[in-house]
Amino acid sequence: MYSHILVPVDLDEASSWGKAVQTARKLAENFAARLTLCTVVPDNAAMLKAGWSPPSYDALLEKAAARLILLKNELGLDEAQTEVGMGSVANGVLALAERGDVDLIVLSAHRPEMQDWLLGTNTSRIVRHAKCSVFVVRD
Repeated sequence: MYSHILVPVDLDEASSWGKAVQTARKLAENFAARLTLCTVVPDNAAMLKAGWSPPSYDALLEKAAARLILLKNELGLDEAQTEVGMGSVANGVLALAERGDVDLIVLSAHRPEMQDWLLGTNTSRIVRHAKCSVFVVRD
């Protein structure tokens, strides 16, 4: 049913990968699907940390890629691939999903706070705009 599963993670927030990765791992095993862990370097980080300098921005992407590989190894996901996106979190995840021919996105969600109801969360944006199925895992 699924052939490629994408799991977006926030490298600075362990709750973004705990339950979602375990769920995605089981789904990937059941469907013999490829599993890809991804993260997105948001525009605001690029502006603050790299000052939009191309060499600094490349270094930021390389650092995120290295951290993602460390996490993948830590979680024992030997067969998983890794991808780093850029831009807004939701748009970065959606772009990676489309580019990678992903047919399922598995991501964590927190309990909504008032600001989320007014502004919308990355999770809700991904759910609304993804061209593939989205499995939202709550803690």
